[in-house]
Amino acid sequence: MATRRHAEQLDTTLSARLAATRALTLALAAPLSDADATVQPNPDASPAKWHLAHTTWFFETFVLRDHVPGYQLHDERFPFLFNSYYEGEGERHVRAKRGLISRPSLDEVRTWRGAVDAALSAALSSLPAPVLALIELGIQHEQQHQELFLTDILATFAENPIEPAYGALGPAACLATEPLTWLPGREGVVEIGAAPGGASTKPGTGFAFDCERPRHRALLHPYAIANRCITNGEWADFIADGGYEAPSHWLSEGWDWVQREGIKAPLYWHGDGSAFTLAGRREVDRSAPVTHVSLFEADAFARWAGARLPTEAEWEDAFASADPRLGHQLDRAGPVLPQPGGGPFGDGWQWTASAFLPYPGFAPAAGTVGEYNGKFMSGQSVLKGASCATPRGHSRASYRNFFPPAARWQFTGVRLAQDR
Repeated sequence: MATRRHAEQLDTTLSARLAATRALTLALAAPLSDADATVQPNPDASPAKWHLAHTTWFFETFVLRDHVPGYQLHDERFPFLFNSYYEGEGERHVRAKRGLISRPSLDEVRTWRGAVDAALSAALSSLPAPVLALIELGIQHEQQHQELFLTDILATFAENPIEPAYGALGPAACLATEPLTWLPGREGVVEIGAAPGGASTKPGTGFAFDCERPRHRALLHPYAIANRCITNGEWADFIADGGYEAPSHWLSEGWDWVQREGIKAPLYWHGDGSAFTLAGRREVDRSAPVTHVSLFEADAFARWAGARLPTEAEWEDAFASADPRLGHQLDRAGPVLPQPGGGPFGDGWQWTASAFLPYPGFAPAAGTVGEYNGKFMSGQSVLKGASCATPRGHSRASYRNFFPPAARWQFTGVRLAQDR
């Protein structure tokens, strides 16, 4: 009886979290027109409508189709349109042409979402534990797409010459910048990665993706890590000092990228001291953490500053005891912006010097969902922390975000480290 009560309580909690996650995605889309939600600003970003549809496809495919007897797909054409990269699910629409999917309409996607949500709710109490784990994975997957939703709509509106705002925000905080100091890190053998069955140093707690495991030992040499991230004001000093014009600061590939693309400042910055944001064009807040910079830029800034980027092991060990629910993160639908005075989690993801590679003994999740992380362990760099667009509670010290080194349409920033 006690076991059954525990299972019922778990199902109720999971059901509430599932409903809240699905509702937040709809709320994020509420200010958009069908046209807003259809545009794809570049091949790396996806239309808002596609995010709503893809997260629905995930639940319909891996939970309802595969584990609910008698379930019929809402529309047999949708899997081809809204599969992302799962080879095990067959052919799919070309990623760079997602913006050409004018039909189904935004309202039709919302109707599909409602039907899938109703089917999930009806089936939840009868699903076995392994399938409940798939629902948990689906929740975490949708939270990732909520962040992508915001960064992609920012990229979409930035392409519009009239610079529409996704929503309104109050005036910039413009606080005094906390002095940059150095926090000595531990040295010697430490453990990093998600604990067995969990996401933190407390075994058996929380969720973790397969790429965060297994927990393993890492050797740390004497180092120190900065107490805060680099600010917009400090980045402006880097620009003023010719940081984008001095090849000595840059990796060879980064210097080629800067020259080829004509990069002179973080993405969305303008020469008049303003930047485009989800709240429209605003004056750059010099006290807020800089974001929308690539690994190439982060590494160049670190060299200019006489420092370096932390490794993922250094970052994770330094902030393993920090509360990942604190900081400026996504709490509700609406525009977001990095704010001054945050901690290690929030405002902007922080580039590390580590490549996204498998941990010793890594094994991808079983089945087609095992394509989720392991297949991308080439040419990607690890970022740690969280951003202002990360749903609160989604991240943790062991979390391994990853992007190619030239990517900067995400809220990506910089925390320095140094040898000591």
